[in-house]
Amino acid sequence: MILENFKRESLIPLPVSFISTVSKNGINNIAPYSCVMSILRPFDLICVASAKMRDTFVNIKETEEFVINMPGTDMADKVIPTAMHVPFNINEFKLADLKERPSQKVKAPGIEGCYAWMECKLHNIYEEDYNGIPYLLIMGKVVHLEIDDNVYNPEDGSWDLKKAKPLMMTGSNDGMHFCTVNDIDKFEPYGAMFEDGKDPLSWMYEKEVKTCK
Repeated sequence: MILENFKRESLIPLPVSFISTVSKNGINNIAPYSCVMSILRPFDLICVASAKMRDTFVNIKETEEFVINMPGTDMADKVIPTAMHVPFNINEFKLADLKERPSQKVKAPGIEGCYAWMECKLHNIYEEDYNGIPYLLIMGKVVHLEIDDNVYNPEDGSWDLKKAKPLMMTGSNDGMHFCTVNDIDKFEPYGAMFEDGKDPLSWMYEKEVKTCK
């Protein structure tokens, strides 16, 4: 089956995240985003692709802060309420019946009930135009990263997919199909990619283990 080129996104299972921000006037905002990716393993940078006419972008540009919240499948019904276009002065926590979670390093609150939270400071914004359509790449520096203790194993840095049930989505011609991911019980160490069997970034994880104890 040969598909239209723009449907490449429909063939990639995407994570569903909620980005929470606060306006310069103190109005809280939430929007679901799936075009989110980390930038290389050694870095603490994360990138979000976005349309330009979004309240999330306005808030990030003005306050230079945001929180990426990672929900489980039990929050799938919160995607549409937070995705709808509503007046800028509407608090979308109240609109979607979501509870604020105090952040540690940024003013924007996180979302209670998620399994992980990435508090970010704006690193850079790349504004581009493709076939007459403006879009943005928003790069943030993670300044505080937290995960629910019930799903995380501090001994090896693994986390329980069955408990977290990360919310994912795939696309079709009609819309979004929500799903999750499962562990297939196969493991390979990072060092397996290198001829000497040693991971050159292992020191980063040793530091983390010491911090967790």
